[in-house]
Amino acid sequence: MEAMTSAEVTRAEYCVIACAEAWRGNGEVLASPMGLIPSIGARLARLTFSPDLLLTDGEATLVRPDGTAEGWLPYRQHLALVTGGRRHVMMGASQIDRYGNQNISCIGDWERPKRQLLGVRGAPVNTLNNPTSYWIPRHSRRAFVEKVDMVCGVGYDHVGAAARYHRIPRVVSDLGVFDFDTPDHSMRPVSLHPGVTPDHVREATAFELTVPDDVPQSRPPTAEELRLIREVIDPGNTRAREVAV
Repeated sequence: MEAMTSAEVTRAEYCVIACAEAWRGNGEVLASPMGLIPSIGARLARLTFSPDLLLTDGEATLVRPDGTAEGWLPYRQHLALVTGGRRHVMMGASQIDRYGNQNISCIGDWERPKRQLLGVRGAPVNTLNNPTSYWIPRHSRRAFVEKVDMVCGVGYDHVGAAARYHRIPRVVSDLGVFDFDTPDHSMRPVSLHPGVTPDHVREATAFELTVPDDVPQSRPPTAEELRLIREVIDPGNTRAREVAV
């Protein structure tokens, strides 16, 4: 299908495509997108290149991309999918470091934090038992830190031999797409959104990134994907609330 040019596509739409690509080739697994743009991305993936993807309403119903029910997922079965690796969650991160350790619990020392956040929630179980990607809408040195204040989601330097299904396929931000496919599992950019340079990303990151010599531009949507995003999945342009560029 014909791809659109960068001038015709918003940054938010590049982020939707980058999130959707996280589920490419996953087959029949449960997608658990947490956040607006990851949710649009998961629905787009289901409608296009990942038709076997399972979507949920967040409680107990499996749904079609339009939100109508197509199945029932009792809690016990949900847990079986999680512990068996048949789920791919895309979480947020208040902090993330070079090895993919994620923090959503607190800012500052645990005994006397400066700010209380969500709490650990299901991050440890997610990262130990099924693939976990991340969506971070504001790429900054406050989010991409040298060391997280608390490890909630487990990174590559902490996992050891305990995690059978531990894998962090990708991190998507408003600047680009990143993975950990390096010899020491440190973060590297695999694509940058239009208008973003490697120096821009370095300045917005508190740790030293492993930057390849030639970082490609993030994949633009095809004309059909753009139609689905704008006319079917998100006609109200709610995606612009997370990424307004």
